[in-house]
Amino acid sequence: MMIPVRCFSCGKVLADSYEEFQKRVEKGEKAEKVLDELGITRYCCRRIILAQADIIDDIMKYNV
Repeated sequence: MMIPVRCFSCGKVLADSYEEFQKRVEKGEKAEKVLDELGITRYCCRRIILAQADIIDDIMKYNV
């Protein structure tokens, strides 16, 4: 998993919240509610969490 440690715009630490967010969304909770409860209220931070694509396993296939 390669989540950015901090928000690119405001600098808020995000990496510590991503695993909790992912677990709760996989259980069926709404992403909006989970982000609010985790204290991620800024649009810039929400964008980073919601747009995160876990592609490291795909990239590792092409290790040169």
